[in-house]
Formats: sequence, structure tokens, C-alpha cells
Amino acid sequence: MLDLTNFDQNGVANPNNNVFGLPSTEENADLIIINVPWEVTVSYGAGTARAPESILKASMQVDLYDPDYPDMWKRGFYLQPTDRTVLLKSDFLRKEAELYIDYISKGEALFKNQFMCRTIREVNEGGGYLNNWVYEQAKKYFDQHKLVCLLGGDHSTPLGLYKALAEKHGEFGILQIDAHCDLRKAYEGFVYSHASIMYNTLNEIPEVKNIVQVGVRDFGQDEWEYIKNSDYRVITYFDKEIKERQYEGDTFRNIAEEIVSKLPQKVHISFDIDGLDPKLCPDTGTPVPGGFELDRMFFLFKKILESGRQLIGFDLVEIGVGETDWNANVGARVLYKLCSMLAASNN
Repeated sequence: MLDLTNFDQNGVANPNNNVFGLPSTEENADLIIINVPWEVTVSYGAGTARAPESILKASMQVDLYDPDYPDMWKRGFYLQPTDRTVLLKSDFLRKEAELYIDYISKGEALFKNQFMCRTIREVNEGGGYLNNWVYEQAKKYFDQHKLVCLLGGDHSTPLGLYKALAEKHGEFGILQIDAHCDLRKAYEGFVYSHASIMYNTLNEIPEVKNIVQVGVRDFGQDEWEYIKNSDYRVITYFDKEIKERQYEGDTFRNIAEEIVSKLPQKVHISFDIDGLDPKLCPDTGTPVPGGFELDRMFFLFKKILESGRQLIGFDLVEIGVGETDWNANVGARVLYKLCSMLAASNN
């Protein structure tokens, strides 16, 4: 158990402590944040592999009192240190992927270039490696009766966590906050692309009853057809639809309660930061105009707990690293709220 006898929550955060300045360790914390420094298949802006380290630094400025979920921090939140092997593998494969993307973008035939054939094979094998690594990390902590969540990295990273959650909890649903559907099959040839995470989840994890997407505003026709033919396994609340309903006089409370009603009893939140207004996340990998203010998303999440549903996990992904620490500042506050909610829902 975390010993807080001499801990002053109102004092200056000790930079030698763990996330949010807490004196947490892997052993004494109830909630473990898996650190996944991975961004191999990002197709626009890069930098999110180093977001966990940036967020750790920014988290020292987050005040611990949350009137909605007071004292949850006393359960202990622990962010894993960056695994340098995973990070270096991401850096290497990212360079490989960039060469491949540049090659195919010019219309070149893949079969004509043995080097590119080997490159796409190595990148896809790397995605499999990463999925297994995350799964093993999550399973280890579940076996220790810990709460487990994930901090990326790009949106390809949580598939292994979903598989571990399915083994532990059986059937559950995912609330996906995102500017994109992420329902593309092997986007750009990458089987475990950041743009394919929800396609892979539905294809590989039958325990995922449904995915309720909120904030989508950039998607392809194939993804639209997938949603229409999913027999409600994918339910999408497009950004345009939500905004227009409000313009016509509907309240966000009604919309939020409707969204929550589509979810099963057990819920995992997948929060791609680009679901927010880009002013809150300017250096995310693929920013799209539109999106939400942060307080609206916190209100939506609050409705999950108020409904009596159980939050069983979350992933927070696609936070960029820019010239200032604004991205990390916002990311740290999202992380703290989600940690507090996960702890409160499993108190």
C-alpha cells in the first residue's frame, strides 16, 4: 500500500517522484499506466512516441484535488519508465516506414522493389511484436490485481491491452473519442496501422461488443460502408451531427446520455487526443478542424459512472510534442482525470 504519511499534496512536486509528483512505485500503486513509446505507422506528424516522458514532466504541475473524484490519487498512480528497447525499435521502424510511404506515394509497384517488400514485412512484424509486448505487460499487472491503462504513442498501441481486458472481463464496449474512425484495413499496407486500430479490434477480439465513436469528422467511404454494415457493432456520433443537433436546440446532456446508453455494462475509453479542438492539441499526429472542448468530454465520461456502468480501463494516445509543453500540459490533465475516474469506478 502507498505510504502517504509524510506526503504533502499542497507542496512543490518532487521531480524524483513518479507521475503527478506521487511517491508511487510499481509495487505500491493500485493503478499502473503502461508507457508505450511507439509511432511507427504515423502518416502525418510525428513525435507522440516521446509524449509519455513529456507528460510525466508536465504532470508535476497538476493539482491533486478533484471535487468529482476526491482522494483517488491516494490509491497510487504509477507510470512505467520508458522502455528504451521499445522506443529504439519504434525509431528504427519509423524511418523504414517513412521510406516505404514515400515510395508507394509515387505510385511505384511494391513487387518490383525487394527492399520495400522487406521493409513492409519488418514493419508489420514490429506491430505484432508491440501488440504482444503490451499484452504481456497488461496481463502481468492484471495478475497482480492492479488497474491498468495505457499512455501512447500512436493509436495502434492499445490492441494488446484490449486483448488482456477481454481475457479478464469478458464482454465490454469501447467509447472512442477521435477525429477519425480508424476502421481502415491495413492502411498503406501496414497491418497494425494507427488508422486500423478499431478494424483490428473488431476483427480479432469478439469480446468487444461494440465501439461507440464520438467526434469523427475525417473518414473514408470504405469506413462509412463498414459502419453501415456493422449491425450496430460500430455506432458513430459524427462531430457534424452532434453540433447540428445542438444548433437545433438539443442539449449536450441529452446527447451524452444517449451515447452512454449505447454502451454495455463494462466500458473502456479510447481517447485519441485529436478528438479535441486542435487548439488543445496542436501537435497531434493528424489534427482536424472541429472537435470538442475538454470539459464536454469530462462531462460525457462522468455520465458513464453516473449510469452505473463500470470503467475498466482507458488508453490516451496521439499526444504530440511541440516547441512548448502545451500538448503535454493538456495531456497530463486528461491523464489525471481518467486515472481518477478509473480508480473511482473500481473503488
